Amino acid sequence: MAGLRIGVLIESLRLGVRRGVETAAELGFEGIQLYVTGGEMAPESLSASGRREFCRFVEDRGLTVSALCVELGGYADPASLDEKIARTQRMVDLGVDLGVAVHTSHIGRIPSDPAAPARQAIAEALRSIGEYAAERGCCLACETGPEDAPLMREFLDAIGSKGVRVNFDPANLVMNGFDPCRGVAELADLIVHTHAKDGVRREDGSKAEVPLGEGQVPWEAYVEALREGGYDGFYTIERETGDDPLADVVAAKRFLERF
Repeated sequence: MAGLRIGVLIESLRLGVRRGVETAAELGFEGIQLYVTGGEMAPESLSASGRREFCRFVEDRGLTVSALCVELGGYADPASLDEKIARTQRMVDLGVDLGVAVHTSHIGRIPSDPAAPARQAIAEALRSIGEYAAERGCCLACETGPEDAPLMREFLDAIGSKGVRVNFDPANLVMNGFDPCRGVAELADLIVHTHAKDGVRREDGSKAEVPLGEGQVPWEAYVEALREGGYDGFYTIERETGDDPLADVVAAKRFLERF
């Protein structure tokens, strides 16, 4: 059985973009994910020649950019919708220039009521961005977590866009009291990218991200569920907390190599 395709979210290394890419290569990662919402990787910061140079920089180190993170805090607020749609579309254009097809983001908590204004705003954003992305051979991958998988499935089916898919984060589901394996079964054909992260939800309802393998994600069953569902993409390590993220990332890579 082939091993997992393991990547790392560059920001998890806390080394900056260029040094982070170099470190990912030195550590033997196959892929990387990058935030492009601000700083040197934002669309307005990279000229056409800068985009070509960055592609060469990554390729020369034997890496693949598995996805771009286009996180803008969700699309639930109608007042900011036009601005966020336009900005996401500019980040999709950046992805096209960088040869990246997957753009991940939290979209905002999906209300169960189809008539809720927040749900309608998210739907409007996803239809617009999804159509734009699909025309360019890309997709917006909605990150799991705030709601259980059946509600996300119902919502995305109603959107009905080939340009809207799923970035599966098992820790987000665990920390919100949901079963990630059940989530995979529900969303399998939509999953185009995953975050490798772990977390715990305590009896009092409090929650925390923890180092990979030390939380409540049932990794063996979870990886098997993804394989059975046909997923063969990246497991991109994300470490948002901790005093020594580099050490945690290295340990996470070692943990995933067991599978």
